Amino acid sequence: QVQLVESGGGLVQAGGSLRLSCAASGRTFSTRAMGWFSRAPGKEREFVAAISWSGGTTYYADSVKGRFTISRDNAKNTVYLQMNSLKPEDTAIYYCAAANAATGLRGGLVDYWGQGTQVTVSS
Repeated sequence: QVQLVESGGGLVQAGGSLRLSCAASGRTFSTRAMGWFSRAPGKEREFVAAISWSGGTTYYADSVKGRFTISRDNAKNTVYLQMNSLKPEDTAIYYCAAANAATGLRGGLVDYWGQGTQVTVSS
């Protein structure tokens, strides 16, 4: 069993930055791929970024490439999402996710979800 708790969301102006964190419980964190999804108002939840268990492989949605960076610290059981150059269209609830593989996570094959943290970008 893995429990995921997100933090770091908030209100920011367009062009600003936020760093989301996801703290995981459980001994299997370092063997799991981790990722982030977002759900904007009135839309389906969609993939944002994923990172392999080692941190050596990352994937990004086209909409965030060059602006967002996913990273992890296995010693702290934590995964991060650094969000730069934020746009109003990035406004969404951001969910942390854990899976067996980053490729599967990218395709929505998620084993565990966090509760989400709200990110609001004002214009």
